Amino acid sequence: MLYLFNYIKLKLIKTIYLAGGCFWCTEAVFKEIKGVVEVIPGYIDGTIKNPAYREVCTGRTGHTEAISVRYDTTQVQLTDLLLIFFNTHDPTTLNRQGNDIGTQYRSGIYYTEDEQKGIAQFVIDQLETEAVFDQKIVTEIKEATPFYEAEAEHHDYYNQNKEQPYCVYSIHPKMEKLKHYFSNYLNTAYER
Repeated sequence: MLYLFNYIKLKLIKTIYLAGGCFWCTEAVFKEIKGVVEVIPGYIDGTIKNPAYREVCTGRTGHTEAISVRYDTTQVQLTDLLLIFFNTHDPTTLNRQGNDIGTQYRSGIYYTEDEQKGIAQFVIDQLETEAVFDQKIVTEIKEATPFYEAEAEHHDYYNQNKEQPYCVYSIHPKMEKLKHYFSNYLNTAYER
């Protein structure tokens, strides 16, 4: 019986990969969402195996900085995660987020099952129909390719470096927006 329970529970946990510019930003946001059971920064959609940060930063590997998001479908829906995603980065700039410029900073959703692809397209279509953004959304939707976990110093970067200028300038405003507009999705432990 325990095996059956664990099997059912595994089916309720899903994984999707999101790229919204620097992975320090997206990791900080999604670590605070109820129902997200794990967030790992890393690299996806490139041409070489096991890329290093310094290689990805050149733009020559084709990878984008992304996060692996494992979420419990009984606690949070993918549509909600995607609305948070679209509201905490600029999905209308090609290969750029603020001062971060290059293909490694592109906006992307990398699905692990066809249902996620359909939901991502539906959310984008709704945002476009409602003209939420002044420009066209350029977020790519692609099937996930191998994801490579980032080096240890990139994990939980925001929480360990809040006073660093990049965190103050780029990440802190996203966290404030998250608290203001998505407070009902936040973990109760999040009191920053």
